[in-house]
Amino acid sequence: MDEFDHTRRKLIERILHLTEKQPVVRPLPGLTVGRRESPTEPSTYILPPSICIAVQGAKRVLIGEEYYVYDVENFLLNSFDIPVIAQVIEASKEKPYIGITWEIDMEILMEIVVEQKLNTRPIASSRGTSLGKVTYQLLDAFKRMLDLLDEPEHISALLPVIKKEIIYRLLVSEQGSKLIQIALSGKNDVIAALNYLKEHFSEPVNMKKLAEMVGMSVSTFYQNFKTLTGMTPLQYQKKLRLCEARKLLMAGHDVTTAAYQVGYESLSQFSREYKRFFGVSPSQDAKRLRNSNLMDVVH
Repeated sequence: MDEFDHTRRKLIERILHLTEKQPVVRPLPGLTVGRRESPTEPSTYILPPSICIAVQGAKRVLIGEEYYVYDVENFLLNSFDIPVIAQVIEASKEKPYIGITWEIDMEILMEIVVEQKLNTRPIASSRGTSLGKVTYQLLDAFKRMLDLLDEPEHISALLPVIKKEIIYRLLVSEQGSKLIQIALSGKNDVIAALNYLKEHFSEPVNMKKLAEMVGMSVSTFYQNFKTLTGMTPLQYQKKLRLCEARKLLMAGHDVTTAAYQVGYESLSQFSREYKRFFGVSPSQDAKRLRNSNLMDVVH
């Protein structure tokens, strides 16, 4: 057994132990680990800037109209908040799906970009999500991160060091430009518009206003936004609204309140679009969600 397989096996053992009582846990800030013993139905949630690794098994993620499959060999790197439809596609009782999702620490990312004098020119629009190669060094860093749970008194001192190592290794990989994209989110015009939509998702989309805000023509902005996200600004906003409405339903709000609070003016339109996106009506989904564990639903 080589270093890669040995480290992967140790990670599997650790995560199986952590998930004995519930399938998804957050053992450290920004870090989520989980297991699935069978393929899952598609679930929809907002994926933050993060790296997702399948230590065992495989997961398929739909972003816009494009599918990404991450597995033992390939990780998923995402550079901005994006609505996704995700599904575990490879899992069994004998070999459960074992996954890690780690949210990128923005402060450490910016610190490394400045320290290493990396290229900080705004990057031309490209897809903000991509697949990269899982390496022994990456797995080993996550193993050492989880090993800190055995030495809680050292977490505050050593966790930032391991975070910095992971981000550095990603920056010098083929996916480094995606992390630069995250670091420059204030300078990348399209990501700035995307962040604006995220903060104002309940308001009507005004394409002309968005284009003017980032100094582009409407057609150029539209094309660059779709290149980055795989969807139009209106589609992005709609998915944000529906995901937020789902959170409200889970929190106990009624369907009407959830619809109007996220910006819908027509309850029937909300119900139609909700069912089209999630596969069930808002009322049916609310009942199911309230009988489920939140983390079990969204990861």
